[in-house]
Amino acid sequence: MSEREDEEGVRDHEVREPDAQEHEVREADVRESDVQDHEVRDQLYEQLAAHEGRAAATEGRGKDPVNEPMIRHWCEAMGDTSAAYRGPDPVAPPTMLQAWTMGGLSGHTDGTGRSAAYDEMFALLDGGGYTSVVATDCEQEYLRPLRPGERITFDTVIESVSRRKTTKLGTGYFVTTRTDVRADGEPAGTHRFRILKYRPAQRRKPVGPALRPRPVINRDNAGFWAGVAEHRLLVQRCTDCATLRLPWLPGCNACGGAEWDTVEAGGEGTVFSHVVMHHPAFPAFGPTGEGGPYAVALIELAEGVRIVSNVIGVPYDKVRVGMPVHLDFLRTDPELELPVFRASEGG
Repeated sequence: MSEREDEEGVRDHEVREPDAQEHEVREADVRESDVQDHEVRDQLYEQLAAHEGRAAATEGRGKDPVNEPMIRHWCEAMGDTSAAYRGPDPVAPPTMLQAWTMGGLSGHTDGTGRSAAYDEMFALLDGGGYTSVVATDCEQEYLRPLRPGERITFDTVIESVSRRKTTKLGTGYFVTTRTDVRADGEPAGTHRFRILKYRPAQRRKPVGPALRPRPVINRDNAGFWAGVAEHRLLVQRCTDCATLRLPWLPGCNACGGAEWDTVEAGGEGTVFSHVVMHHPAFPAFGPTGEGGPYAVALIELAEGVRIVSNVIGVPYDKVRVGMPVHLDFLRTDPELELPVFRASEGG
């Protein structure tokens, strides 16, 4: 399913929090206090490592059996139109594996939630000052399809705890749990989930004007950004079934085809939905440099695909669903130009 990463490096196509990428601490940066701190952290690691192999959840039960409404909602949210997930004998999308085990906002109230060992481990981390958490990646293995009506049970184990690592976010420990999922008592799949529990790094105040985050450009989306550089908004088109897709993906989510070409979007669209960001303040996104509020919109293009972008040319509180917009390109600094959408006159 998803590509795996570990604490030592990152492979191609990984889904990971960009700021959690690790870096080595240079010897020149290590002070005497850091050495003392390292010794304390080694002692903490020994305590954490003692939890490896212990249960994080035992005899867990999914709140609902596998069911068609959840499958339908998932497919609509993901834009997955595969015939395998609908009709008289549907199966659940394999990537829903974790969804059937989740407790929702109220958690698992039947006594099958987190174990005492899991809470003890987190208490050690919190007590050591590692109070922040970020999910870094997951890995799933599928053993058989899940069908509506099947009851989900699961067990979760603390599989591993890394030694202390320094990341751009801060210093902390990677914790990996493994959940073995069963459907009507039969093994159905495995879900590994890795988080970083960390102590936030001290941030230096930036010198100069605030810059927007840089887009992550890789071999799957490089063509999109090459088009932006030429003031063209390129949409992928599957050469097998002609389905358009945006954002760019390595394969067609309609037929699974791997071959594609591109079409240039005409640039006309409407606001499909939007939110107004008030906090945290991010000066690079505010038109006055004060950090907001600013509008983030999901734009539905005339071609039928959608793209997340900013709406310009109108105050943030005047953006509305259905507003006509047209493509523009905004240079936010000398090294970054982004596709945005300007409110059309009379919109």
